[in-house]
Amino acid sequence: METKVLKPTKENIRYCAELIKSGDVVGMPTETVYGLAANAYDESAVKKIFMAKKRPADNPLIVHIADIGMLKELTTSIPKIAITVCEKFWPGPLTVVLPKSDKIPLITSGGLDTVGIRLPSNKVARELIKECGLPLAAPSANLSGSPSPTTAEHVFDDLNGSIPAILDGGSCSIGVESTVISFENDIIRLLRPGRISVDDLKTVASDVIIDKGVLEIISNDAKVKSPGMKYKHYSPKADITLVDGSIEFFENYVSERNSIDTYALIFDDDNTSEDIKSIKYGNNSEQQAERIFAVLREADKIGAKRVFARCPSKDGIGLAVYNRMLRASGFKVVKEGD
Repeated sequence: METKVLKPTKENIRYCAELIKSGDVVGMPTETVYGLAANAYDESAVKKIFMAKKRPADNPLIVHIADIGMLKELTTSIPKIAITVCEKFWPGPLTVVLPKSDKIPLITSGGLDTVGIRLPSNKVARELIKECGLPLAAPSANLSGSPSPTTAEHVFDDLNGSIPAILDGGSCSIGVESTVISFENDIIRLLRPGRISVDDLKTVASDVIIDKGVLEIISNDAKVKSPGMKYKHYSPKADITLVDGSIEFFENYVSERNSIDTYALIFDDDNTSEDIKSIKYGNNSEQQAERIFAVLREADKIGAKRVFARCPSKDGIGLAVYNRMLRASGFKVVKEGD
């Protein structure tokens, strides 16, 4: 099929809404990454998401809503702390995992009795959801396992010919997927880090537990409540190794393994030997979050076979960047002093 890349005019948003209501899927911008959107209630439409992405069927999808009033249809129970969290951080890059209602088919929830729900702050996404008049299941609009898309061009590169349309809303402002949380009484469990940080969550909760799946490998047969917790994710074709240490340790390590198709992923202010080919991805966590997926895709375009990446901070949104890099590398981490 022909994949159209469309500016987000009212007419084009209406056109894409009609595609979705007729059972098709559409690429849409959000503030985090681009999503591949379908009617969350329509099993056949949701199957098209999995087919287009080549996504494992037990990897749950996040359901996107246009206003907090839509939440009641999707869940059987909303704890008080969830209401507090949503009122503080919605619209925005936060997904809450709640018991699902019967309206959500099991294919949307990855076979689970819970569902992840978020209200995006991106205006185009909300207008599309409103025009559809129903919640949209929307994982990242890329081939499963590859770096997430932060521009319409990225979506087109991965899914051209597999979907009918992409709404081009420009570059995503945040650049990593939403923070995903679940609730245990008054305690929040962090399932996937994002722009809303642990410190942010602690302003509304008595405690925040970081799930072991954030920083550790989860077995392939494990049931997970959030996308991005298992499988090799966010990865380019190049072999990635994360190097945790000083710039001096990093340069020495890469120099000993340097070759014609080896690249270093470094901070903007890093100075390395001219013999080391490098790609820069920002000086602080916000810049790195915004650019990480774009530079991983760039590594493929320039023919990198091996990439050694400087380890980002683990504070704030830096934890999200570190989490994505762990999965992109298949948990290959070299630490100074080990």
